[in-house]
Amino acid sequence: YTSLYSLFPQVDAVRVYVNSSSENLRYPVLFVVRQQKGVLSWQVPLIFRGLYQRTYNYQEVSRTLCPSEPTPETRPSDQIIFVDVASMAPFNIAYELLVTRLENFQLETNKAFNFTASPSQPQYFLYKFPQDVDSVIINVVSDAAYPCSVVSVQDIVCPVYDLDHNVEFNGVYQSMTKQAAITVQRKDFPGEQFFVVFVIKPEDYACGGSVPSSIHGNVNRTWNLQRTKNLQVTIVPSIKKSVYVQAMFFSFLSFLSFYLGSVVVAFVHYIRVQRKASAGRLSPEHGSGMMTSSHPISASTPEGSSYGAIDESSSSGGHQLSSPERRPPAGSDTDSSVEEESDFDTMPEIESDKNIIRTKVFLYLSDLSRKDRRIVSKKYKIYFWNIITIAVFYALPVIQLVITYQTVVNVTGNQDICYYNFLCAHPLGVLSAFNNILSNVGHMMLGFLFLLIVLRRDILHRRAMEMKDIYTLDYGIPKHFGLFYAMGIALMMEGVLSACYHVCPNYSNFQFDTSFMYMIAGLCMLKLYQTRHPDINASAYSAYASFAVVISLAVLGVVFGKNDMWFWVIFSMIHVLASLALSTQIYYMGRFKIDGPDSDLGIFRRAVMVLYTDCIQQCSRPMYMDRMVLLIVGNVVNWSFAIFGLVYRPRDFASYILGIFICNLLLYLAFYIIMKLRSSEKLLPIPMFCIMATAVVWAAALYFFFQTLSSWEETPAESREKNRPCILLGFFDDHDVWHFLSAAALFFSFLVLLTLDDDLDTVRRDKIPVF
Repeated sequence: YTSLYSLFPQVDAVRVYVNSSSENLRYPVLFVVRQQKGVLSWQVPLIFRGLYQRTYNYQEVSRTLCPSEPTPETRPSDQIIFVDVASMAPFNIAYELLVTRLENFQLETNKAFNFTASPSQPQYFLYKFPQDVDSVIINVVSDAAYPCSVVSVQDIVCPVYDLDHNVEFNGVYQSMTKQAAITVQRKDFPGEQFFVVFVIKPEDYACGGSVPSSIHGNVNRTWNLQRTKNLQVTIVPSIKKSVYVQAMFFSFLSFLSFYLGSVVVAFVHYIRVQRKASAGRLSPEHGSGMMTSSHPISASTPEGSSYGAIDESSSSGGHQLSSPERRPPAGSDTDSSVEEESDFDTMPEIESDKNIIRTKVFLYLSDLSRKDRRIVSKKYKIYFWNIITIAVFYALPVIQLVITYQTVVNVTGNQDICYYNFLCAHPLGVLSAFNNILSNVGHMMLGFLFLLIVLRRDILHRRAMEMKDIYTLDYGIPKHFGLFYAMGIALMMEGVLSACYHVCPNYSNFQFDTSFMYMIAGLCMLKLYQTRHPDINASAYSAYASFAVVISLAVLGVVFGKNDMWFWVIFSMIHVLASLALSTQIYYMGRFKIDGPDSDLGIFRRAVMVLYTDCIQQCSRPMYMDRMVLLIVGNVVNWSFAIFGLVYRPRDFASYILGIFICNLLLYLAFYIIMKLRSSEKLLPIPMFCIMATAVVWAAALYFFFQTLSSWEETPAESREKNRPCILLGFFDDHDVWHFLSAAALFFSFLVLLTLDDDLDTVRRDKIPVF
């Protein structure tokens, strides 16, 4: 057949519809369409292949021919189409052939267009960039989730790949249920125009749907009647370059305001200190400021119990170690001749002294700050240097991996690899969602600011030590800044790794976003414990080894945690046993040992005695009541997490572990503040403000965190149903606001830990209770 039609100066397209009643696959009807610059062919029945080699046959086929280019002449020109129909069948086959001109082939900006497509009747349309538009967003919506479809953007090249088996050969594409969005930039198309192709898949498994039970098996099926989909496409201009500049200014200026606020607070504090110094009003809360030695504390015990009881004379020998007369000169912490901690801990008399002091019923800070300050500070500085090493070795492979992810997305055009919020994903350079990366600048800027604040305190403390200030030597919480430095580095690295994750967010690399969150939560708990237990806190090596175990479990959870019951059983057992072991260490201040005669029976006999004495005999009245209450509540929370994981097996294992860490941190912080107030200590204005700011900002941050915009727990198409437009400056979405607020909330949380015990700076250490 020959079809002659006139080509007008605008772009025209022709659609060919064929139908055949024959279902004979041995003798299909072959259709070949020849144009001036191309050939298109197909057969009827048209066969599509699904999962496990299932086949689907369609008798109705409709294809759009590659449009001819508009002629520069003002008068119409004639175009000829040849349609060849052939079959090798030894009998007659009836068919229907219809050629029509498309009236709405070119899409217009900001104008919605509705149409219908099916697997054997794909659609595609042309779009030309307006003069003043450099970037557009193609929004596609449908009322029905299924059938599963694919939206593709292809360059103006013939043939157009518009069938299920070849739509991925060219351009960028993404699967779709109810919603899809693709950002297209003018620079990617030299001709300043492109095709938008819509393909309906023969099966729904790619979009998360199930294959209907009526078509299971390898036999051929004809079920094209149910697989039509109504679609609406709207192409809207994206943001201009000026919005990028505004967003960057907003991001940096917002967090620079924190720097300005810190300078103002530091200046006000300096003025107050100068006024106090000039007035000479610096008297301690108890006793004279010139006192050079503290008195031993006698410990009282419940009536009838002698466990850990000491009197004044029994602690005098141990007390001499911390008196100023026996104190080593307060010099630099970097002295290479400083004795190692092991030189003290291996002495039998010091071991005996530890057992006496740490098993007192009522402990004071002077009992747990007996070691040389230089040695302890050196121990805590290892936290800082180790986390820098960990950060470098962890971040470099991560950066390489996400660069590879982004390169694969750009080269293949497969936008199902990364789970962006496509309705608010603004590209810049090779990055597909620059806004999600920019919003992490707060973690880095506020982490650096926290390091500066800690450095200022460290310098002031060193000056006071060099001047042998009595308040620095024997008053207040011992100042060790190594953990604070490590927390600042961890906050900065959380920003770096969160940005890396958001280069291409997906199931495989989510642990990058959470790894340093584990470390932040763990370091905060260690810092809280260190405040009142400076001599017995965990070493940096054991702490980071524990974090390494947690991150290893997180990786195993990503790999095996989806469906494997054995993994959850093992993890829950580890969780419960670790909780019990840590509880024992905390309850006994690290002095719990089961020692006995050399025989195995002696060890077991000793273990039974310990269990009877400490677990059964003291159930009515534990010797360390406050610690017991904290540990009981903590174990209830952790065992509840273990049972929840065992029963529900959440797929987001990384967030599950993070929830465990955060709940334990909040529980410990609440316990610490309650015990502080119960001990008649007070909260100064700055820590009170930081606590209130932390609570308010965390509440706001969590509100935006739970506004789910995508989910790699589902298929890419199902995840796009959750996509939503930008809400801030037309550039940032809800998750970006979460980044901003969570950075501020973490910063205020760190300031709470830094300033919480400033009220104790003029209180003697033998008057500060341990809890």
